[in-house]
Amino acid sequence: MTELPANFDSWEHLQQTYMLEYNKRVDKFFSDVQGNGDLSGPRPSLKLACRLKDDDNIATWNLRTSLFFDVIGYSRKNLSIFYGSNFDATIPVSDHPQLFLYFSQDAQAVPVDGKRIDHEKSCRLMRYASKAGESLPAITRANLLDIAHEIKNLFMEGQKGITYTCGKISVSYTDPIHGFPKGNYWLVNSKSEAITLYEKLCNAIDQPFDLNKINVGTPEKDSTTQASIGTDTILGTHYKKRAYRPIANLRFRYAYVSFGSTAPPIFLIDTTRRNTALLA
Repeated sequence: MTELPANFDSWEHLQQTYMLEYNKRVDKFFSDVQGNGDLSGPRPSLKLACRLKDDDNIATWNLRTSLFFDVIGYSRKNLSIFYGSNFDATIPVSDHPQLFLYFSQDAQAVPVDGKRIDHEKSCRLMRYASKAGESLPAITRANLLDIAHEIKNLFMEGQKGITYTCGKISVSYTDPIHGFPKGNYWLVNSKSEAITLYEKLCNAIDQPFDLNKINVGTPEKDSTTQASIGTDTILGTHYKKRAYRPIANLRFRYAYVSFGSTAPPIFLIDTTRRNTALLA
């Protein structure tokens, strides 16, 4: 074992190592920003605020790392998150990879003390098997990249995901042969918007869209908002009641493919930059 030099400063070594590794992660997260950041826009300004510098004192060090890990949320990246639903029984399409698209409200649109609204939609990739040895070819990285590019073209505009308006109308699309088993539905504010979304999703996975397989459910009950429904009191603590199919604009955030096993999902696109994705 190599001896450390007599003048070795373990605290200085720790600081330099931490700063090097930490700034690498900041630079990767802000890979779309040139240099070390500036004040030309929100993301360059955030990068400038996050990067550690040699002359930072401990208070500044703590603020920068807290901003990056906690406020921006980098520390929540690649956690063991529950994706989708567990099924006790195998369904006919279970041997095929499952594509998920996730949508949520913009942070500034969430009311004070309100809960962020999010929806997740999925379909099966019926052209492929989840693993080798099936009658269909196992999905490859090239296949996933093709789907990722299609999703980017259809569900993104520039660097942002497209939005749609959710609401009380339930629009289902049932076509198991092409990847949409029974129970697949979209909550929207208009039938036409759901049709557009299903057309986009069918195009993304290169499957035909059939308008005759659309079914619309419009409940008599009106949508409610969190501001209008009051609170419940449980053990002396007040909680907001759950809104009924509220109307809100939801933005596409990311898409990933699950293989129905213990294998982790593969992210195709992630506009939040919290997961490593095939397309930056």
